[in-house]
Amino acid sequence: MELKQLGFFLGVAESGSFSKAAVRLSIAQPILSRQIKLLEEELGVELLYRNGRGVVLSEAGKMLEGYAHEIVNLVERAQSEIGALRSMPQGRVTIAMPPSIGWVLTGPLVLRCREAFPNIVLHLVEGFSGHVAEWLSTGQIDIGIVYQAPRRPTLTTEPLFSDDLILLGPVDDPAGLGGDTIETARLAEIPVILPARPHGLRVLIDSELEKLGLAAHVEFEVDAMPATLSLVERGVGYTVLSDGAVRHLLSAGRIRRWALTNPTLRRDLLLATSTQRPMSVATRLITRLIRDEVQSILEGGGSAAV
Repeated sequence: MELKQLGFFLGVAESGSFSKAAVRLSIAQPILSRQIKLLEEELGVELLYRNGRGVVLSEAGKMLEGYAHEIVNLVERAQSEIGALRSMPQGRVTIAMPPSIGWVLTGPLVLRCREAFPNIVLHLVEGFSGHVAEWLSTGQIDIGIVYQAPRRPTLTTEPLFSDDLILLGPVDDPAGLGGDTIETARLAEIPVILPARPHGLRVLIDSELEKLGLAAHVEFEVDAMPATLSLVERGVGYTVLSDGAVRHLLSAGRIRRWALTNPTLRRDLLLATSTQRPMSVATRLITRLIRDEVQSILEGGGSAAV
């Protein structure tokens, strides 16, 4: 039994004849008759009695008419409500991202969401990429923004952008690096403050240095970005981050930067969703908003550059 057959049946029942129903439904009469016949064969009863003046409902037809009206009305109501949801989406969307990205993206994203979708409630959570990927895999969050997400069948990812990592240090440069560029191998010599493994940034740095037969000279392991930057500003050591995460400190002259070369350190930022959690209309709209906002920031149209 198909929805369109019920619609055809109601059209015939309300019109009182196949010819009038065919005109009303904009369908050829033989096709309409065939569809009603198939419906009767499926149910195993006659639904309509034909007479010289048209058709009348049988007892089974009268019973089906009541159910058909309920079904068709229910479908129309669902379509109407879903249509309203599209025009005025609502719901709660949980997003998790690393602190270095949240610093730049959270403010503009919240403002754009409030303007475009006032009935969507954003729940924003900070976490390192490994934690975010795990939350996605277990269906605890709707959207994750991560670096180098692990390949898992429970995750779907798409690239947002790639950025080069830089060395950040105190303004007075206690290690005497000078200039504005150093080789990545020097991370084995100068005191650096890095997050502990399995943080993605630490894994990336360790991996690149291992290729050179070296290990980072880690003075302290700190997993909190604000604390790390505070220590750098106080002259305790150096660290490695992306430019956008510290643009405000660089602009204020509170810390100093060096480009890393031979090799450069690059990481990919990904937009990730989970196959373990149904994607609502609100979630789809927010993923689109994230893409747009990241692009706007990269093009210089946002509040800061990532």
